[in-house]
Amino acid sequence: MIRAKCLSTGQELTWTGQITDVWVDTQDPTPQELSALRAAFPFNRFALEDALERGHWSRAEQYPEHAFITIRSYAAPETADEFTERVSLFVFREAVVSHSMHGTLALNRVWALTGRDSVNTPQEVTYEVLDHTADTFFVLADTLEAQVDDLEETVFRSTRQSRVADVFDLKHLIGPARRLASDAREAAALLGRHASAAPADLVRYRDAQDSFTRAVSRFEALREHLTSLLDLHLSLQGQRMNEVMRTLTAVSVIFLPLTFLAGVWGMNFEHMPELRSPYGYAFAWACFIGIGAALAYYFKRRGWW
Repeated sequence: MIRAKCLSTGQELTWTGQITDVWVDTQDPTPQELSALRAAFPFNRFALEDALERGHWSRAEQYPEHAFITIRSYAAPETADEFTERVSLFVFREAVVSHSMHGTLALNRVWALTGRDSVNTPQEVTYEVLDHTADTFFVLADTLEAQVDDLEETVFRSTRQSRVADVFDLKHLIGPARRLASDAREAAALLGRHASAAPADLVRYRDAQDSFTRAVSRFEALREHLTSLLDLHLSLQGQRMNEVMRTLTAVSVIFLPLTFLAGVWGMNFEHMPELRSPYGYAFAWACFIGIGAALAYYFKRRGWW
């Protein structure tokens, strides 16, 4: 599919080979549409190969024909889904061509803004796409932060239930997100360093780079938070285990003297005064109950039970 918009007015138009004052957006183009684009625009061969390659990482380059950048981001950042999407931009002097498989969140939002005072040149369109792509990383960071906060509250409230698997699931999401944001930051940095553009446009590219840098910082902070949360969870589990062991030890100590007395009175010596006493059995039980109760009261007062 090929659609086009006039950069100066923002009006959608039927593209018939126009190569100035136009934004041409292609989504999974057919071979015929791709041939028409190549006939109209002088695409660099290496840039076009990168744009058409599936699964390509984020990168940028300044070619003699045009500037080129491809950015990969998340398709559903509000749900922390792992599915990613990619948009490639060919930035000519008076036109911009975007390529994607099915569009992206950032691309669709900027498409609606085209024609405004701040979005009516190829460089401004490129900046807005980069900036809105950075926003998707911030949305993902917000979603992951909410999940981390919920997990932290659960760790404090339910110390008996293991949350190690949940922590590692979140770290599994944060790691790739940080790498994608870092790759996008490097691509924006290369574009701002080598692109042939006006100083104001280079400042915009550096601003987009700063946005990706902040996104990377948030993901790094989330990863460190999860590491601290994992350490806290293990510490709470260890504390809980110590409490259990202390309770079991207290119970064992209570029965230890009782076992000793039972062993003494269970010996088969002929001359044992308690054996023939009419109150020997009651005396033994009184000792058992008294010693057990005294030890239990002592452990309760000390907070060991």
